[in-house]
Amino acid sequence: MNFYEERILPHLIDCACSNGQVMKLRKAIVPNARGQVLEIGMGSGINLGFYDPDKVSLVYGLEPSRGMRRKAAAHLAQSPVRVEWLDLPGETVPLADNSVDTVLLTFTLCTIPDWFQALKEMKRVLRPEGRLLFCEHGQSPDPGVRRWQDRLTPGWKRLAGGCHLNRPIHRLIAEAGFTIDAMETRYLPKAPRFAGYIYSGEATPTA
Repeated sequence: MNFYEERILPHLIDCACSNGQVMKLRKAIVPNARGQVLEIGMGSGINLGFYDPDKVSLVYGLEPSRGMRRKAAAHLAQSPVRVEWLDLPGETVPLADNSVDTVLLTFTLCTIPDWFQALKEMKRVLRPEGRLLFCEHGQSPDPGVRRWQDRLTPGWKRLAGGCHLNRPIHRLIAEAGFTIDAMETRYLPKAPRFAGYIYSGEATPTA
């Protein structure tokens, strides 16, 4: 991991992922988590303050970036729920089958290199009655915006820690074996349209 990825990129990502409109999205979805939770790409712990301690017993925070885990110290100190770090990439989840009640994905699926393997791992550890909660940016339905997303993604990935602008989030989730039970899509206000098309909702493992 080079200096940019460990010292600079975490600050840039943290700023982009904690602005007012994004925080509203987090506040709308994170309180729906319950039981034992696996948060994929916990980052600097931005979501921790939104967990309901009356419904959540433990949060496993999967975060491979040392820079992000370092930035999480302040949020961890104020966390209303117990947190256990998992220092591995999203494609590897060191938990037993059917061991968590909720998997939380917020602005993370865009960066995982092998998204299919990562989602299969999430399905593996999720209990049959568990839920995948997601809030992600991704591919726009508008052809003009989509063309710009495709043009910009190769360079954007290099600057933004592997972030893809053009992943069709709903299709990826379905292809990995989940049924989407509820979903809303919209452009994030005041964000560039190429980076601001939002998918948020919940899914359950397909039988």
